[in-house]
Amino acid sequence: MDQKIISTQDLAFQLYELHGAEGLLRFARYRDHSRDTLDAALELALKVAAEEFAPHNALADGEEPRFEDGRVVMRPEVGPALKVLAETGLMAAGQDYERGGMQLPVAIAQMCVGMLKGANVGTQGYAGLTIAAANLILAHGSDEQKARFAEPMLAGRFFGTMCLTEPHAGSSLGDLKTRALPQEDGSYRLSGNKIFISAGDHELSENIVHLVLARLPDAPAGVKGISLFIVPKFIVNEDSSLGPRNDVALAGLIHKMGYRGTTSTMLNFGEKDGAVGYLVGEPNNGLAGMFHMMNEARIGVGLGAVMLGYTGYLHALDYARDRRQGRPLGQKDPQSPQVPLIEHADVRRMLLTQKAYVEGGLSLCLFGATLVDEKRYAEEASDRQTAAAMLDLLTPVIKSWPSQFCLEANSLAIQVHGGYGYTREYPVEQFYRDNRLNPIHEGTHGIQGLDLLGRKVSMQDGLPYKALLVRMRETLAQARESALLADNGRRLAEAVDTVEAATKALVTRRNAGEVDKAMANASLYLEAFGHTVVGWLWLRQGLCAEQGLAEGGPQTEAFYRGKLKTCDYFCRYELPRVQALGSVLVSVDATTQEMEPDWF
Repeated sequence: MDQKIISTQDLAFQLYELHGAEGLLRFARYRDHSRDTLDAALELALKVAAEEFAPHNALADGEEPRFEDGRVVMRPEVGPALKVLAETGLMAAGQDYERGGMQLPVAIAQMCVGMLKGANVGTQGYAGLTIAAANLILAHGSDEQKARFAEPMLAGRFFGTMCLTEPHAGSSLGDLKTRALPQEDGSYRLSGNKIFISAGDHELSENIVHLVLARLPDAPAGVKGISLFIVPKFIVNEDSSLGPRNDVALAGLIHKMGYRGTTSTMLNFGEKDGAVGYLVGEPNNGLAGMFHMMNEARIGVGLGAVMLGYTGYLHALDYARDRRQGRPLGQKDPQSPQVPLIEHADVRRMLLTQKAYVEGGLSLCLFGATLVDEKRYAEEASDRQTAAAMLDLLTPVIKSWPSQFCLEANSLAIQVHGGYGYTREYPVEQFYRDNRLNPIHEGTHGIQGLDLLGRKVSMQDGLPYKALLVRMRETLAQARESALLADNGRRLAEAVDTVEAATKALVTRRNAGEVDKAMANASLYLEAFGHTVVGWLWLRQGLCAEQGLAEGGPQTEAFYRGKLKTCDYFCRYELPRVQALGSVLVSVDATTQEMEPDWF
């Protein structure tokens, strides 16, 4: 299959040699599976991605959805691609057999989705939001809501959205104003305005299930007064047939720089008598339910950023191998043949940086996926609790690190193409525009940094953070015994020490009441923390590659040596960034806080 979505060799290495995905089959849920069935699912997803999603990626970007006569008009290829996705069962890849799913381990199910993101993130957005919305209803909804809404979503009949943002509030959810009035029949009537609602309207499915945050009349102020509601585009009758159109109106489309194939909408709820909605979970506890979807979406954003960076890297690599330009620096004869771009050291630097970011980011996302299965199915309760807490700790990192550095990989992919990279005749400029949205999706870097430093590293008296450090030190101990990787281990140990010192200094100041000063550089802390975690995962990749070389592993010698050299690159070129950030963090520098608004 001719595709530039992912290296199947790298995916096999990361899933099976690094993260031990076959070991997940020990859990009762997955005992029907084997390496063959896991690979078959991945091959199917890659086939759908390459043959159904990728061909119209540029077309949907160039001809984005239009708002005409109150409805959405879009490229005709989008609907059939999503229909194929539903027919293959990939919409429910991780779900129970009883719900039409495949019961795949989370890492495998995530990669089935991830390859679609790399092929066409705009079309995949409709499916990704639907899967996350269905999972929220399955986790927090009633049995009736699961049957009436979630099951048709997993079958691809209904699609889903999440409706949080309001024009006046942005990320400040505590300021939302959408209202929900209780009715005698147990339903609610919602009124309000939502903005930037991805996939908020279209005609790709029979129905759209909106998950909407709103306030009850007696709700307390702030985030403690938010409730969660299911608001369908069309009323769903008790026999699962569709009733009349609900009071949800498309007010217009927003035109973003990327993800152009996914409608970004302004929605008005309750222009007439109020939109019919159904409470999910307990009143005034809606944010807890919505965070189920938001956290899943945050991990999905991270993986999407990885896959956009990955496909950009593969396109740049292919271009650098084929495009001939210039000559070696020592070659003075202008009549000598030009050499491929990849022969130039600075081009190799840019490719190596991309490889380090995208393969490191993939490792980070897959590690998070394995934690999901550990928290659900590990034999010991203590192991389940540790995995759950570590996933909670790492969620802001999984969302934000790839959104920053795999975006940089896309930037470098453009540069490798030279002038051609800046044109629409080559796909790398679209990959960059698409990926540029991920730093804003599901919370900015600033929000994720505040979450990590302000809450996550200290939760449960720091036990998840300390458990992560234990895992890192176990890897460092292994590296000390390696002739090839001992020096990289030393560099990572310095980064770990720096993050520990920064964490102690910042948390101490925060606990002493200097909250604003301690949190002023939370984004830098997130970056240093993320680089250290990815450095640890690269050291683990290096150890696996060393073992593969020594024992004649399933990958080629060139592949393993490429892994070892990329590990060298990350530890030598990227980990020093942690020390530079650490000097600012440990001193609890207040330059940004002290800059007065009228000094700008």
